[in-house]
Amino acid sequence: MHVVLVEPEIPPNTGNISRTCAVTNTTLHLVKPLGFSLSERYLKRAGLDYWQHLQLVVHDDLDSFLPTVPEQSCWLLTTKGQKLYTDVRYQPHDYLFFGKETAGLPSWLLAKYPERCLRIPMGKNLRSLNLSNAVAIVLYEALRQQGFPALI
Repeated sequence: MHVVLVEPEIPPNTGNISRTCAVTNTTLHLVKPLGFSLSERYLKRAGLDYWQHLQLVVHDDLDSFLPTVPEQSCWLLTTKGQKLYTDVRYQPHDYLFFGKETAGLPSWLLAKYPERCLRIPMGKNLRSLNLSNAVAIVLYEALRQQGFPALI
């Protein structure tokens, strides 16, 4: 599995997500610009000693990275999605895209792949879940569907 964070802004969120990716053997993709330095202590602190186990790939921008991802492997998590994240069948090489904390994924990307947009159900009039929580919810559902491959 692959988790893609598009322009993440908050170091502790990315640190927590990196830890989740490390313990699930999931590749983490960070798409620049980042709202922090990868050497920030808050980022490292949240990931603790898991950094050495993380498969991390940093991309310069979404425009150059997106063409490398097969469309049928791309899932976009957004509060604007019509389908629930539990309504699809995930495959081992799928990419789960999450947007930056303050704005989500770019509207042009959501418009380009409306059938690939998924949402997590939430109460009315509430903006969104914390990014690291959203990643964990969707990633673990995808892994559950696959029988938690290579996890004990």
